[in-house]
Amino acid sequence: MGTTAKHPCFDIGAGKTYGRVHLPVAPKCNVQCNYCNRKYDCVNESRPGVSSVVLTPLQSLEYLKTLTSRHDNLSVVGIAGPGDPMANPEATIETIRLAKQQFPDMIFCLSTNGLELAPHIDTLAELGVTHVTITMNAIDPEILSKVFSWVRFNKKVYRGVEAGRVILEQQLLSLKMLVAKGITVKINSIILPGINEHHIVEVAKLVAEMGAETLNAIPVHPNKDTLLEDIPEPSFAMKHKVQTDVAKYLKPMLHCARCRADAAGKLGCDIPESIDLLQEAASKALFATQKRPYAAVASHEGALVNMHLGEADFLYIYKPVGEEYQLVERRRTPRSGTGDQRWIDLAKSLSDCHSLLVNGIGPNPSAMLKSMGINVVQMEGLIEDGLDAVYKGAPLHALSAKKAFKCGEACGGDGTGC
Repeated sequence: MGTTAKHPCFDIGAGKTYGRVHLPVAPKCNVQCNYCNRKYDCVNESRPGVSSVVLTPLQSLEYLKTLTSRHDNLSVVGIAGPGDPMANPEATIETIRLAKQQFPDMIFCLSTNGLELAPHIDTLAELGVTHVTITMNAIDPEILSKVFSWVRFNKKVYRGVEAGRVILEQQLLSLKMLVAKGITVKINSIILPGINEHHIVEVAKLVAEMGAETLNAIPVHPNKDTLLEDIPEPSFAMKHKVQTDVAKYLKPMLHCARCRADAAGKLGCDIPESIDLLQEAASKALFATQKRPYAAVASHEGALVNMHLGEADFLYIYKPVGEEYQLVERRRTPRSGTGDQRWIDLAKSLSDCHSLLVNGIGPNPSAMLKSMGINVVQMEGLIEDGLDAVYKGAPLHALSAKKAFKCGEACGGDGTGC
């Protein structure tokens, strides 16, 4: 817990000297809060769930390198969305792993609703995550039924009181496991007038008994196009009373800046150039991860990206070796004539590939492959140039973009999966 003295969110004194940077690598969420409307492109709003861009793990590392080279007071690397970090475990864990290797002395933390946290706590502890924030708005499933529209857990969607019961059970389990690992825990509770303002003290009492370090009572930010868009903002008197009640059981956080998922700098004083640096990082096509180290290529002869995906019986699989690329294998593609199942099977067979370089691809297979985590690059030119783009962020401006594909132009067009 000694690192807390350099964590501005956990120590009010640290905020005068140290800053934090949130890496927005987690777009998906596993719950729908009735007060949350996540917009990624609104740079004028300062609230959780908002980010100007979403980065890949490698893009976030490039952004972090640039930011820390210009600002030497950043002590914390955090992941807070714009969705939920543990609804995006692969990207979250890979980002922490990469950043920890480059910046071993930084403090690493994340902020989560806790629903899918428990299975990853051992890994997070091994990677050196020392601080975790769990958003707990109530410990009563009846109250939680007014907070969530739905909760998705283990591929099942829960609503109402059952949703509240499921998420509360996982939050309490995660809190217990985090404390057992020696990880410092902060609880965030959103003050929702008419719903939980008298109940947050009960949250404080329980989490204090379980070993949480502090509780941050955050006034709700009413958001348009949500079920609670007309909820009134808590008054100063209401906020003060909640914080006073919390203080009976554990230390309240009193200096929250209601940070964005891409915040960077001191609390309440973000670095102005960070948005531009985020956009710059997002423009670099860097996609490789530890679990997806390879790139697949549709090619006739292994020199050019010159095949339509539907015509490819094989894909060339490459990996980086130093500054060069090595052919791993020629991997057979699923047989044609099975409709969308062909692209599902292809995505499964490319589970170790982060990118697919093709000369042409239909909109349906492209959308399906992307939804299953594969970056699809449509291009023509040298394979090496395409690999430089997805591994090193090299621009593709010298390559001619393929004209938009229309089913029937370059295949049988019989609708059976090219």
